Amino acid sequence: MIPTLVFDIETIPDANGLRDLLDLPAETPDEDVVNLALHQRRQQNGTDFLPLYQHRICAISCALREGANFKVWTLGDENASEAEIIQRFYDGIDKYTPQIISWNGSGFDLPALHYRGLIHGVNASRYWELGDDDKEFKWNNYISRYHMRHLDLMEVMAMYNARANAPLDSLAKLCGFPGKLGMDGSKVWDAFKAGKIKEIRDYCETDVANTHLVFLRFQLMRGLLTKAAYESEIALVRETLQSYEGEHWDAFLAAWK
Repeated sequence: MIPTLVFDIETIPDANGLRDLLDLPAETPDEDVVNLALHQRRQQNGTDFLPLYQHRICAISCALREGANFKVWTLGDENASEAEIIQRFYDGIDKYTPQIISWNGSGFDLPALHYRGLIHGVNASRYWELGDDDKEFKWNNYISRYHMRHLDLMEVMAMYNARANAPLDSLAKLCGFPGKLGMDGSKVWDAFKAGKIKEIRDYCETDVANTHLVFLRFQLMRGLLTKAAYESEIALVRETLQSYEGEHWDAFLAAWK
């Protein structure tokens, strides 16, 4: 069985980069820098969502199904640099060559990883393989929108029609899974300013757990999992999460119907 790696990232405004782009004095506080950038963004196009290259990745969580094992974790520790966690993500692809699975990864997570990886000079040779060294990647690689080596569940379910997109939280809950618990992406910057790095990482982990569960339901619908195999996979996820310590997992399991 090809390993599967569900991933999700959390981001905050890149205050240091914005300070340079806006040509602000070095002593300008991060919050003032970000507030100015958000104000200018709203003036330009009516939204305070910054361009992806101006996001700093503060957490990457993964759910790996490989062999007989399943695990959920966040890359690096709470003090790990952005460069380190991005490199760890690509190192995992080098190690396992997994099918990577996301919810809106094509529209957000992967482009952000591309830009930030470029800025930090990380190595992602396996990820960027397009068939020059491994011919199997010519017709199935991580970059092409319509290949399954990266499966963006949201895009596939919506038939690549943005008007048909659905939020992960709502769809997970409609499937009987927990959905988001206590935080969403809009709250990450405030949580980061308050020093709540652990809470951000915990939230990111529950997002990948939700995505993995929705992926299993998708595999059942496709006929790639029998009903018995699906129930076995669901049981493995539940048993694994029950073995983990953490209030976020207690809340996740309590919300799981």
